[in-house]
Amino acid sequence: MKTSDFDYYLPEDLIANYPLDKRSSSRLLVYSNQIEHKTFKDIISYFNEGDLLVVNNTSVIPARIYGNKESGGSVEVMLERIIEDNKALVQIRSGRSPKIGTLITLGSFVVECTDRQDNFFILQFDRPPLEVFNSIGHVPLPPYIKRSDEDLDKDRYATVYEDKNLQKSVAAPTAGLHFDDELLEDIKKLGVKLATVNLSVGAGTFQPVKVDNIKDHDIHSEYLEVSPEVVDLVNTTKAAGKKVFAVGTTATRALETAFMSEDKKGYRGYTKLFIYPGYKFKAVDRLITNFHLPQSSLLMLVSAFIGYDNMRHIYKTAVDEKYRFLSYGDAMLLEKHEI
Repeated sequence: MKTSDFDYYLPEDLIANYPLDKRSSSRLLVYSNQIEHKTFKDIISYFNEGDLLVVNNTSVIPARIYGNKESGGSVEVMLERIIEDNKALVQIRSGRSPKIGTLITLGSFVVECTDRQDNFFILQFDRPPLEVFNSIGHVPLPPYIKRSDEDLDKDRYATVYEDKNLQKSVAAPTAGLHFDDELLEDIKKLGVKLATVNLSVGAGTFQPVKVDNIKDHDIHSEYLEVSPEVVDLVNTTKAAGKKVFAVGTTATRALETAFMSEDKKGYRGYTKLFIYPGYKFKAVDRLITNFHLPQSSLLMLVSAFIGYDNMRHIYKTAVDEKYRFLSYGDAMLLEKHEI
């Protein structure tokens, strides 16, 4: 399939720049055999006792820092991931790309640009980089949100179930932003099991697919951990005829990676799993997700999950009905329709 097959018209005024006051008051488009229009808190009616809800409990690093080069020119540093020996792989936006050996001042810290890898740079810190980002970093709002980060984003660009000890992501697993503590408790009271996986979301999640043929796309790599206990829960849930709900494309990618191995004893490491039409899902039965950018790998995953024609119909409906799109937008609950 061609990348152009996954284009659609997204009016700029449908991109949500702010979250709603209450997390669970977002709209919810439900697709099974037909489209239904609900409110997110209504999602509880689609669960049954014995179902499994899987969430990504990663926590977001304040990953954007503003600084200056030795020449005085301004720079914006966006963390991709922390690597060994007090180094970090970053994106740098500036008038001119920094040369190897350039010193960059970030607040009261000075770092050195030591290498370049494609569109990324490696910065050498004199201390653990996470200390610097937590000290002076900004909430890394996605590039399509056309405003600076504000105090409210420290709370709202994070899930209520994040594990602060797993502060490894530079983008939020945004499908989970719709859940509040009350809704989660009500779902668990139904007898629905809750399981956590951890996938460290990278900035690559926002990058469009730039090749003509989607099979030629070199998808971004992300680190994940799925425990053997979670794999067992998925297996016992499906064996009992119940459904596995994944919250977001990140939880989906984590589960499907774990179920690619023959032994199915959990997974810890990097994944480059690219899910596009033709992929056969092994773990996930229901997908809770937001609306995604045109020509993105996330849109291709959704298309694989429900079928290409269904995806086109749903997105056209969402635009016509003026749903709010992307990270702070509305949500979908999708039933698997593999073709």
